[in-house]
Amino acid sequence: MKQKANLKSIKRGVPPVNTTDDILRGKSRKSRLARLLPFLGPAFIASVAYMDPGNFATNIQGGAKFGYQLLWVILASNLMAMLIQSLSAKLGIASGHNLAEHCRNEFAKPVVIGMWIISELVAIATDLAEFLGAALGFYLLFGMPLWVAGLITALVTFLILGLERFGFRPLEAVITSFVGIVAICYLFETILDRPDWTNVIYHTFVPQFSGTESVLLATGILGATVMPHVIYLHSALMQDRIVTRNPKQQQLLFRFEMIDVFIAMGLAGLINMAMLIMAASTFFAGGYQQVGTIEEAHRTLIPLLGSAASWVFAISLLASGLSSSSVGTMAGQVIMQGFLHFHIPAWIRRAVTIFPALLVIFLGFEPTRTLVISQVVLSFGLPFAIIPLVMFTSRKDIMGKLVNRKLTTYLASVVAGVIIALNLFLLYQLIFGR
Repeated sequence: MKQKANLKSIKRGVPPVNTTDDILRGKSRKSRLARLLPFLGPAFIASVAYMDPGNFATNIQGGAKFGYQLLWVILASNLMAMLIQSLSAKLGIASGHNLAEHCRNEFAKPVVIGMWIISELVAIATDLAEFLGAALGFYLLFGMPLWVAGLITALVTFLILGLERFGFRPLEAVITSFVGIVAICYLFETILDRPDWTNVIYHTFVPQFSGTESVLLATGILGATVMPHVIYLHSALMQDRIVTRNPKQQQLLFRFEMIDVFIAMGLAGLINMAMLIMAASTFFAGGYQQVGTIEEAHRTLIPLLGSAASWVFAISLLASGLSSSSVGTMAGQVIMQGFLHFHIPAWIRRAVTIFPALLVIFLGFEPTRTLVISQVVLSFGLPFAIIPLVMFTSRKDIMGKLVNRKLTTYLASVVAGVIIALNLFLLYQLIFGR
């Protein structure tokens, strides 16, 4: 059994089980970084959802209208995301099953079918936003018609997903590279912006609002932070990455994954802050508070910061859209297989989920508005991911030594309640007006 686990781990490009034991006993002669690197990756894939095209729209609007004031919201939402994603990873490590599989095993069949339908709709809505973001990136970068950009996006995402046949490592490497591209782009934008760092630091740690509109935007940033599809996905990425039922090895593996979560989600938080800082330093400071769409932001950057800044913005949007779209398809696979024990090839799922996005493009709907509507759909699926996650990770019969401490369960319950309440509030505001 152990030999099979080792072979499976080697095929996936990760250390075999006995390597984990060697590290636990301090036998490895490698540097700490060299020992850590093979364990990094799952959280970077999950973190893509926290810097997808939907975040571009929200952060740009927040920075353009209120300057640096809502930076603290990004910090708070990122801390929440770290907690939720760490619980998801822990569930996969401790139980060897992902969240969707636990739901299928624990709940009645009608409930499972209902949860699957909602989760599939969420996955499609997520994919719609991310696909549109990538198409917008091609459109802004090369000036091609949006429908042509959509077809190219479809082709590129097919190629990216094709890497999965070689194991998770190549796919993780490509997606992590895209995250790196987004990070470098916003580092460049931040240098060009020349932000007021005193104000940046102050508003990062001091909560503040300026009327109802700022509360609504803060709700949008906080309430739509945790994406239900990557909660399912993160647990699946960890469940058979390194197969071990040894409690000490599981605890060690979870510690490594916590480092992965901290680095990946920390980077995602910094990128989101950089988006808002860019909008605050250019649009708010320059008197362009009404910039409300991604296309407007791209056009306005040219006279304010030069053509290089607009190119960098488009490249970051493209990298974000391509990576998050691929991750969305992976999550859809996990959801179907977990809830129904049924699997379809990734290219078929990709083809099915592409259709709504291409339809939106061909019908001429406004892309940024469509991104916002897709976030509303996401709010419906969030309770069906977070509540079971907190339930399962607090059960010793499922988690063993990795069961939540009482304080962890309490904090996770509070975070879940806050996120769900904010999503419901955002949904109410968008349906019934302000």
